Amino acid sequence: MTLVQFITFLLIGIGLSFDSFAVSVSCGLLRREIQFLQACKVAASLAFFQALFPLLGWFIGSAVENILKSVDHWIAFGLLAAIGGKMIFEGIRDNGSLNNLDPFKTSVLIGLSIATSIDAFVVGISYGFLEIPIFLPVLVIGAVTFIASMLGMLFGKYIPAKRSHQSIILGGIILILMGFKILAEHLWF
Repeated sequence: MTLVQFITFLLIGIGLSFDSFAVSVSCGLLRREIQFLQACKVAASLAFFQALFPLLGWFIGSAVENILKSVDHWIAFGLLAAIGGKMIFEGIRDNGSLNNLDPFKTSVLIGLSIATSIDAFVVGISYGFLEIPIFLPVLVIGAVTFIASMLGMLFGKYIPAKRSHQSIILGGIILILMGFKILAEHLWF
């Protein structure tokens, strides 16, 4: 693995973690008295699912990779661009859907964790198409998400809710840029 690959994994991890960061900010806003162990539970759940979903996607992408080898870079680009665009749209559209949530209720926490990890599943599929080993990206994505979630809950006590939506927009932009990078590597390098 090269430094460029690690930086790419790190940037994708950061891009994917913005949804979890935004949810964590909302958790901090909703429960300003959040305790450290409660924050760890929320962050661990978000990080676990954010790391699990690319692994599941990778297995699916690897299974169908031979069928789609000639267009895999276009598929990876399309998936990353679509998810990035969706994140930007969600960041612009402030619907306040997290205002009446109890983030410590197990069913709510798992639902939030799955909802913020669907984009990671698609990234895993593209890694499978591109035959990228998945172990390091999964570790990086999980670690970055845990840290971002802990910071999000801390910041949620001090940051206006509007800023959390701006972080989702930035995450979307990062994913789209990573899609362009994959496309450029296959077409021109």
